[in-house]
Amino acid sequence: MTDTRVDLDPEAMGRDLVALVLTVVELLRQLMERQALRRIDAGGLTEAQIDHIGTTLMHLDQRMTELCDQHGLTLEDLNLDLGPLGTLLPRD
Repeated sequence: MTDTRVDLDPEAMGRDLVALVLTVVELLRQLMERQALRRIDAGGLTEAQIDHIGTTLMHLDQRMTELCDQHGLTLEDLNLDLGPLGTLLPRD
């Protein structure tokens, strides 16, 4: 009988899990940014709300960069290749 066990590297698994979580967070961040821009363009927000949204999105972007740096990842590492569909995250 053949040994069919798979040796898994816990460190690599941990890094892959972090990359997956950060990918989902980055996707949500980009979706929130697009929605905020649509609301701003629609003209239904006050200047204070626009400033608050801008500050919040800027902090989220900075935090994502920090988290990627902490785990040895780049934003490009989070952009999953979906084959013929292209990449998960749009390239800005």
